[in-house]
Amino acid sequence: MNGRFWARHAWTGTLERDVPNDVPNDVPNDVPSDVLSDVLIEVSDGRISEIRASAAPGDAVILDGLVLPGLANAHSHAFHRALRGATQSGGGTFWTWREIMYRVAAALTPESYLRLARAVYAEMALAGITCVGEFHYLHHAPGGAAYDDPNAMGEALIEAAAQAGIRITLLDACYLSSGFGLPPDETQLRFSDGSADAWAERVSALKDRDHARIGAAVHSVRAVPAAGLGVVARWAGERQAPIHAHVSEQPAENEGCLAAYGVTPTRLLADHGVLGPRATAVHATHLTTEDVALLGGSATTVCMCPTTERDLADGIGPAREVQEAGSPLSLGSDSQAVIDLFEEARAMELDERLRTRRRGHWTAAALLRAATTDGHASLGWPEAGRLEVGALADLVTVSLDSVRTAGPSQALSHGLSHGLSHGLETAVFAATAADVTDVVAGGRVIVRHGVHQLVPDVPRALREAIAGLGA
Repeated sequence: MNGRFWARHAWTGTLERDVPNDVPNDVPNDVPSDVLSDVLIEVSDGRISEIRASAAPGDAVILDGLVLPGLANAHSHAFHRALRGATQSGGGTFWTWREIMYRVAAALTPESYLRLARAVYAEMALAGITCVGEFHYLHHAPGGAAYDDPNAMGEALIEAAAQAGIRITLLDACYLSSGFGLPPDETQLRFSDGSADAWAERVSALKDRDHARIGAAVHSVRAVPAAGLGVVARWAGERQAPIHAHVSEQPAENEGCLAAYGVTPTRLLADHGVLGPRATAVHATHLTTEDVALLGGSATTVCMCPTTERDLADGIGPAREVQEAGSPLSLGSDSQAVIDLFEEARAMELDERLRTRRRGHWTAAALLRAATTDGHASLGWPEAGRLEVGALADLVTVSLDSVRTAGPSQALSHGLSHGLSHGLETAVFAATAADVTDVVAGGRVIVRHGVHQLVPDVPRALREAIAGLGA
């Protein structure tokens, strides 16, 4: 796609990850904000070919707000969107919530999953997400029988992303057991290929395409026996593909792993070659000191999903510790309790404030890095997530005059230097998905003035897709 876009303001950030630990909380961060004004962005073949500040718009598409790189949702289960608002009455735990989730999983077909995922990915686009990492384990028909196309469910997700105008990394998950040494239960038969080798054979038939890349996933150490972990790791290694895994989301998982293998989940994954720069540990909530060192020392990304982790009462993960140990951070919407990467980003900082009773663990730019550059990299799209020549032309416009963002950021309009910084901080710490007005993915306009150009009535699409499940 070719085109010209003119941004009232654009963040071309230095993408620093954090601020030094020894900076007092009452001392301003002097790192430049890199928010430019009157920015002309030229696009050729879906990539940024030129960026020029202090330029006239001419005939370019005007993006009137603060333009950021496209956001990366590094961890999604699209069908969980059908649970939103349906699991909040009464009490319970992650495990009681999971039983309700399984009822929705049992109702899906390739056709209904396409309709639901298309609507969910359109909702993501409205929130500024241009790439999703779909952690996919719903592979087969009820009872475990393969569809005529064994990858029918995965293909439905890939097609859904295309119809919603975003990119996808299909993280095809190996899922073989209901617990340590236990066979899958009735619903989980849909998830299982029977063996890791059978999983590898099936997923090998999936192919990359312009908007989609194929990665691997270990659902969890409770769902993949130790003997199968190496199979998944080798499959990903041979293809240089991303590999993701749920890790230590619940204390019960740690206890079961220690009982079965005598080591923590992180150590088990490390011992079988799963960890490394192409790997992402999702949640990583309940870690030991050694676990933190293993993740950081291997440069394994950690994907935090704060809105889901708090919705399911999972706990607050040690995001700061793993990053200081060497792990990049990414963010995900996971169970779709909300779809809002701005909320995920600031929740990581705010949760850390609650845990430590101290402010200022990450700058706004560092939180944006997790939502953009490092998120895309964890999904196997290193050419995305930043505004620079050669990068994929993903542009997200955040309104600076909504009821949430109006105020300090208006200084941008007057060229005040402190306003440039405040504009970025307002986007991260005050804006929501509702403040996204325009989205460009690979040079293609997919959201204009708050309206999805391919799925014009996203609420209706969601309503009809969820009602059609009858779960």
